[in-house]
Amino acid sequence: MTVVAIDGIGGHLGQEIEIRGWVYNLRSSGSIHFVLLRDGTGILQAVAVRQDLPSDVFEAVGALTQESSVIVAGVAREDRRAPGGYELSLRRLSVLQTAEAYPITPKEHGVEFLMDHRHLWLRSSRPRAIMRVRAEVERAICDYLDDRGYVRMDTPILTPSACEGTTTLFETPYFERRAYLTQSGQLYNEANAAALGRVYCFGPTFRAEKSKTRRHLTEFWMIEPEAAFLDLEGCMALEEEMVAHVVQRVLDRRRQELLTLERDLAPLERVRPPFPRLSYDEAAERLRERGHPVRWGDDFGGDEETVISKLHDRPVFIHRYPAECKAFYMRPDPARPEVVLGADLLASEGYGEIIGGGERIYDPGLLEQRLREANLPRAEYEWYLDLRRYGSVPHSGFGIGIERTVAWICGLEHVRETIPYPRLINRLYP
Repeated sequence: MTVVAIDGIGGHLGQEIEIRGWVYNLRSSGSIHFVLLRDGTGILQAVAVRQDLPSDVFEAVGALTQESSVIVAGVAREDRRAPGGYELSLRRLSVLQTAEAYPITPKEHGVEFLMDHRHLWLRSSRPRAIMRVRAEVERAICDYLDDRGYVRMDTPILTPSACEGTTTLFETPYFERRAYLTQSGQLYNEANAAALGRVYCFGPTFRAEKSKTRRHLTEFWMIEPEAAFLDLEGCMALEEEMVAHVVQRVLDRRRQELLTLERDLAPLERVRPPFPRLSYDEAAERLRERGHPVRWGDDFGGDEETVISKLHDRPVFIHRYPAECKAFYMRPDPARPEVVLGADLLASEGYGEIIGGGERIYDPGLLEQRLREANLPRAEYEWYLDLRRYGSVPHSGFGIGIERTVAWICGLEHVRETIPYPRLINRLYP
């Protein structure tokens, strides 16, 4: 007998097949049981009719509980009224394990309860849809970069120094010294780009930020491309083409998941290049006009990003931030050294920053100066300075946050839903 995944049942109509999975729901109508089964690929309705089955099998079906694990066999047929458009006329049943009373029920549960039971909540239709969109986003970004000659290079999780700022480091003992969980793979990516030209890394990053907002996690995932001889304009062009590609890919391949999430697709359909571009000064002026006083030199927070992103029907770039609010490695604009050749990409509909990047300093003397100004220990960055001593070239890159991107595409309220097991300042369980 052929073992079939639920999402492939359409190719086996009229055949007797075997499905392996879990009971998603059960309802009975006298002499008929309707069992919704799930196997990770989809949901299928199996119909058990008393007159067609031995009495012990029919009674066993009726005794099933939610999330019991089963192997069923029967004949597949088309039924437009059934979930997924197909139905299984059940002939045999094997119960692997009868589940205890399942804690997640159709009633309304609070966020903390669901997060405490995240290991079980993932089985529900909403989280499953989000996880499939997430996987598609990750695959689409990697495919886009792979097709353009970028080489994936894995960078360290344990590092000797900071990348984004010493106040948000997670410290850990490392034999006779201390190490830190990575904030970004960028610095190592710059070395990789000098070796292979165009590279990207993909992995978890850690920020010890005591932020309780809908956009912050202490552990999140980034894909970070870096390319030699790429300037700011080229970097922004790469970003907007990539983001448009990712959104279209999700619309093409994960439309049903978006509909499950009740996502309004119209805003996503408008995500086409070119994206609007605002300088920091222009963005600050627009904020002031709308009652948000901004001191020149301040970085924009979530509230400011929300205001700006709601002014546009597609993602918007803010470029040339003041040097004082950006990382030490950002290259100053030669025409105006108080600002840097960097840009953040804000997702539309108020979702805010999903990408940060720009040109890196490639002059060794200037990089040494910026390290001193940032009070960073030179000894820990000697290898990074080497990149400027041996064939330094202009180069650029960016990091795209997977969770924020998925939250935007799915239309979610909080990034905690976009990762299987979120890590927040108040959550390390499960």
